[in-house]
Amino acid sequence: MVVDDHPMWRDAVARDLAAAGFDVVATAGDGPEAVRRARAAAPHVLVLDLNLPGMPGVQVCKELVGANPALRVLVLSASGEHADVLEAVKSGATGYLMKSAGAQELIDAVRRTAAGDPVFTPGLAGLVLGEYRRLAADPVPAAPDEPKAPQLTDRETEVLRLVAKGLSYKQIAERLVISHRTVQNHVQNTLGKLQLHNRVELVRYAIERGLDEA
Repeated sequence: MVVDDHPMWRDAVARDLAAAGFDVVATAGDGPEAVRRARAAAPHVLVLDLNLPGMPGVQVCKELVGANPALRVLVLSASGEHADVLEAVKSGATGYLMKSAGAQELIDAVRRTAAGDPVFTPGLAGLVLGEYRRLAADPVPAAPDEPKAPQLTDRETEVLRLVAKGLSYKQIAERLVISHRTVQNHVQNTLGKLQLHNRVELVRYAIERGLDEA
């Protein structure tokens, strides 16, 4: 699904994706319409602009991902401001691409987003990882009655460590000589065990425990 308030841009993106073999199930031009149509059409990937009338893109992302954590959101924005990038990721976006990207770059980004890989315009991935580390330096104190952390298998811990280092699922699969699908399964199992909702929370959990330095 493609969400952008500029009709010509929205139609062009939808056309390029359809021509590349994607099934574009819906489009929308403002925030409230995006939420309504996404709930009805249930897209696997949402290509989302941040600057929307009626409701900002980050709020659209937060509402939809909150209701459906399996939804992948690729922000496609004209803004390269660090604050916008971090706000998008914190709201649940899987990736962030600048509108200066070419058509093929967008198609590749949507394909990778659908596979669960984080996709960022060059230079932004390091910024996001740095923010994870900053957040982890000031962790939320555990409640006195918080249950003991669940046990992860050795393989799940290994995958979690590589996720914390910023590797994509494809890179993890190559490093561990396992399939991309197996990596996804390990991540989903780990999310379930730790009662986390998305990769953002998972990376923060790992960095808080020093797994990115291991």
